[in-house]
Amino acid sequence: MSSSSNLETRSIIDELRNFDKSGLFDLGHPLLNRIAESFVKAAGIGAVQAVAREAYLTAVEGADTSGIPPEISAAKRHRFPDLRGETNAKTVEALVKGTGKESLQWGLAAGMYSGLTYGLKEARGVHDWKNSALAGAVTGAALALTSDGHSHEQIVQCAITGAAISTAANLLTGIF
Repeated sequence: MSSSSNLETRSIIDELRNFDKSGLFDLGHPLLNRIAESFVKAAGIGAVQAVAREAYLTAVEGADTSGIPPEISAAKRHRFPDLRGETNAKTVEALVKGTGKESLQWGLAAGMYSGLTYGLKEARGVHDWKNSALAGAVTGAALALTSDGHSHEQIVQCAITGAAISTAANLLTGIF
């Protein structure tokens, strides 16, 4: 007695190959899917970056510090100042809070930029450097607003930097 099954056996390699085709989410609209996927991917990268940076700085702090330039103070080296708590629980809590904040910032930037470029492309009917510049400027300004003690000058500088980086990336896409 043989029974046939419609179930497909897929390996993890097959799943990874189809990852870009199917995406992580299906929220009913391509704009929402794009924002959510960009947010989640960048937030994960931001979390890994934050933990890796703190691990590196903790290791360097315990080793010979002569390689660290004197202009970088201890407060500037560690983005999470409460990481050295009185107990391990406070240290872990500080790491989780700091990593969460940083991953939220990365996710916000990626989701906002991705959503803006998609929306501008749909509204204008073309994807060009102008879309990238505007999306980069708005994203840079929003990212500056998430930092502590932001000033008008810092917001403008981040908007200009965001516009410049995203425009350069758009213009250099076909070159490399």
